[in-house]
Amino acid sequence: MERESRIVRTSIVGIVVNAMLAALKAAIGILTGSIAITMDAVNNLSDALSSIITIIGTKLSMKKPDKEHPYGYGRIEYLSAMIISVIVLYAGITAFMESVGKIIEPVIPDYTTVALVIIAIAVGVKIALGLYFKKVGNEVNSKSLVASGEDALMDSIVSASTLVAALIFIYLDISLEAWIGTVIALLVIRTGVELLRDTLSDILGRRVSSEESLAIKETVNSVEGVLGSYDLVLHSYGPENMMGSIHIEVSEDMDAKQIDILERVIAERVYREHKVLLTGIGIYSTTDRDEVSKEISQTVRDIVGQHPYVLQMHGLLVNRSNKTLMFDIIISFDCEDMGLECERIKQEIAEKYPDYNILITLDTDVSD
Repeated sequence: MERESRIVRTSIVGIVVNAMLAALKAAIGILTGSIAITMDAVNNLSDALSSIITIIGTKLSMKKPDKEHPYGYGRIEYLSAMIISVIVLYAGITAFMESVGKIIEPVIPDYTTVALVIIAIAVGVKIALGLYFKKVGNEVNSKSLVASGEDALMDSIVSASTLVAALIFIYLDISLEAWIGTVIALLVIRTGVELLRDTLSDILGRRVSSEESLAIKETVNSVEGVLGSYDLVLHSYGPENMMGSIHIEVSEDMDAKQIDILERVIAERVYREHKVLLTGIGIYSTTDRDEVSKEISQTVRDIVGQHPYVLQMHGLLVNRSNKTLMFDIIISFDCEDMGLECERIKQEIAEKYPDYNILITLDTDVSD
């Protein structure tokens, strides 16, 4: 609830500030005949709309899970961030078209001292608002607020450029505002594209960061009885709802009760320290105690290690009683044919141990 309250409060501040700036700039734009200032006013209105969308998205995302959506509604925040990105992109395209139109058919503006002072104040206000949005957005992990912050900082550049264009016109009698407006519009369009790309990446499911992945594995490995952790998979159902699974290696001497207790300790510690709910913990056991198994294990590792596309090998099981070799490998996405590479490894091991049944599981490179 605290997170929701902070997002809503911050967004309300954005609505009030942007509405006031839009009214002032619209009045100045009409009085001076400045297309740049008028478009800046429209941009402020779009920012106010973005804040409204952020509030609606946050409220909807906080709905409790139900039968149809058992993982909750957290991903609505990604959709609201995407809508804001589209608004930014649309504002940039509109500004570009208007600016190009004024290059073709110039309009001579009539600036006043009061108008310039108000624009200068607006620049400072938008910088402060943008930094405030980004600060709170990063603290509460809100993509929508961060996107609004980026937009506000870009708006400050727009307003500053408008001010520069006005001063150049006043002192040098050169009208550059349409040209400056065109450049600014292109920058806004680029920002919109980047925000949209980033949000779509969240919706599609982005790779977990190396820092987060290694931190979670470090926590898992710190639990007594864990000999290694692999195959961390995380799914985001909203900024505050992460679920996942992981494989761990344990001693073959552990019984079911010990493994059960170990899994519970791991799940509790990972959730407490990282707010990630582990819904599944797979088990690998060590089996290379005797010298023959150790030798086989080392030979298999050497063969696999000769393949540069193999990023990791784990879960090696040498079962001498039924002549089975089992292990998992992770192959880089740079490999053109992962299946073929896996088959080559299998054939090389089979040539070394023809009497063994070799089973290789090809895992996906989803985390570091």
